[in-house]
Amino acid sequence: MRTHPTNDTAWQHYGKPYDVRLVPVICGMLPCVRYMRRKNEFVDIATFERWLVAMRRCLTIYIHAGSVHAGIRLMAAQSFTTICCIAGGGPAGMMLGFLLSRAGIDVVVLEKHADFLRDFRGDTIHPSTLELMHELGLLEEFLQQPHQKLQQLVGQVGDERITLGDFSGLSTKCNFIALMPQWDFLNFLAAQGRRYKGFHLRMRSEAIDLMRDGERVVGVRAVEGGAGAPIEIRADLVVAADGRHSTLRERAGFKVIDLGAPMDVLWLRISRRPEDGEQTFGHIEAGMFMIMLNRDDYWQCAFVIAKGAAEMWRKRDIGEFRRAVLSLSPFLMERVNEIGSWDDVKLLTVTVNRLPQWHQEGLLCIGDAAHAMSPIGGVGINLAVQDAVAAANILAGPLSGHRLTRDHLRAVQSRREWPTKVTQRIQIFVQDHVVGPVLAGTQRPKPPRAAKLLDWFPALRRIPARVIGIGVRPEHVRTADASRSSN
Repeated sequence: MRTHPTNDTAWQHYGKPYDVRLVPVICGMLPCVRYMRRKNEFVDIATFERWLVAMRRCLTIYIHAGSVHAGIRLMAAQSFTTICCIAGGGPAGMMLGFLLSRAGIDVVVLEKHADFLRDFRGDTIHPSTLELMHELGLLEEFLQQPHQKLQQLVGQVGDERITLGDFSGLSTKCNFIALMPQWDFLNFLAAQGRRYKGFHLRMRSEAIDLMRDGERVVGVRAVEGGAGAPIEIRADLVVAADGRHSTLRERAGFKVIDLGAPMDVLWLRISRRPEDGEQTFGHIEAGMFMIMLNRDDYWQCAFVIAKGAAEMWRKRDIGEFRRAVLSLSPFLMERVNEIGSWDDVKLLTVTVNRLPQWHQEGLLCIGDAAHAMSPIGGVGINLAVQDAVAAANILAGPLSGHRLTRDHLRAVQSRREWPTKVTQRIQIFVQDHVVGPVLAGTQRPKPPRAAKLLDWFPALRRIPARVIGIGVRPEHVRTADASRSSN
């Protein structure tokens, strides 16, 4: 990655926010101005304005030199040049950044937060992702991260308990789901990426706009640090991996197809005791649905509500919500008061959408920026990782040879669009035929016949396990480790 100050200063690109910072400087010089006016140095207001412009230019010199005046740091917009700039340090962005740098390609990853510590993010690492870690030779090290193993999906519908999926029969290296905090997963990918000289992770750096040369995207504009210092990053390829509310997707003007979702999720946590049992499970009753994920010393609970019902719930007393939680999990009686107020309950607004077109000249969207998934099946992280692997497989060669074309970006969408559509169709089917009717229901539900078949014929449990755990068209790492091949 090469860096140099631009010829244009922060004043020219981001004038107003930085002009405000000049106020104390100008005020500090007012006594000198008054003195000069008394000496008739300035005979009119136009001359005075020209003096201010001259003073501003002098301060620009200090900006380029990184100087500090009156205790305020004034910085120039800096420009960086790289081969691939990735906006967003989530699963898709971090995995792609790691794989490309591993292939010997210079990569800049921009993550707007100072760290990865956000609560209630997707934490299910499926066998498909664990298989990729095995292919990379990192599985043993990866499984040293804190995690819990999930081999069966168990649910209770009304008063009947059923096993919905069994991962133990999968032919992958790991026949289980690893429940791992997403921040540990992302920190692990960051640590692997830093082993390669071409990997540059810039925390507290938010991509805010695209740079274009005609119709082609040639880089991003970003702000960095608490002061919001402007930076420009020129790149052969810009990848928007900045999530379901992608800024770069919006700046590019991509059309988004909203597929709809009948529910939202209220996330909460309650302490876990050894006598609670190990099993992660879900419980469905009339108008209510809750999933409890075993996180070792606490339960991470997803209380599913009808779309848009969060405000109605928040208007109620928190005690009413506690009683609803207890009706689904009575064994939490002595701990439900850990839900002290609505501040302990976080809303996830469920969105299911996708782009009909994932790319423009010099720009590619992957992960949630290309397709937001329903939380059904917990597949979001794993589809994002699959996107990253496919993108690395297809783009590493063209990027290393500086011969990237629109056809290469089109090939990434062609590879990943079909599995995305199939997965979303399955999720929408479950939403429309299970979740929606349950949330609208007033009578105690009974398991559908298809679910009962899984109990009658246990071998059938491998089917949902295969769909959830491995998915449609799983990817495999095809890129080489450039550091090994060069030795």
